[in-house]
Amino acid sequence: MSVKIAPSILAGDLGNLRQEVERAEKGGADIIHLDVMDGHFAPNITFGAGTVKALRGYSNLPFDAHLMISDPLLYLGSFIDAGCDIISVHAEVCTSGIFAKIMDRLKSRGRKVGIALNPGTDLPEWLMQSLDSIDLLNVMSVQPGFSGQKFMPDVLPKMSRISEMLQQRGLDIAIEADGGVDASNAYELVRAGARILVAGNAVYGGADAAKAIEELRAKAMLAIREV
Repeated sequence: MSVKIAPSILAGDLGNLRQEVERAEKGGADIIHLDVMDGHFAPNITFGAGTVKALRGYSNLPFDAHLMISDPLLYLGSFIDAGCDIISVHAEVCTSGIFAKIMDRLKSRGRKVGIALNPGTDLPEWLMQSLDSIDLLNVMSVQPGFSGQKFMPDVLPKMSRISEMLQQRGLDIAIEADGGVDASNAYELVRAGARILVAGNAVYGGADAAKAIEELRAKAMLAIREV
């Protein structure tokens, strides 16, 4: 059993994203996390598929695109073509029918399927029928919009409930913790079921990304050994 560290490049130097991708990879990251916002679903605009495609040539790590956008189906193909390996859409903008189309397109192109939940959103009823087709469940611990927000500990019980439900159903779905993740809460998040830690400021807020990733991994593995 292991935990993967996924630095969010949105917290890095936006004027030199290539450097931030390479810094994360050299520092021991497992995944590159890409926060895509449209200024509508999330009150900020970040970058699009063109930027992701330009960065794809500078890393061998999996690209994890978190689409915080109102119409993910419209732009899904662009992010697939850009080289994303995992693409997560938000439950709040989906219906059963829309998500079925998203899953079909991702699976047909060999991509992993993710679904993200805002802090106040529980697993919708329609999603329960599709859980066996999902690879990743992003349980957000901040409101979508901006990097650097404080972690909301209220999400921990929800994450624990989801983790227990997945185990009871025998489903191999990675829970991703996203929002204010750092060395002070990594242990609690992993104990609650997280197996992917998205870290922005925790990795890019200091000069030594490798040290920050090492600290996160150490806290995470401490929790794993106690599970």
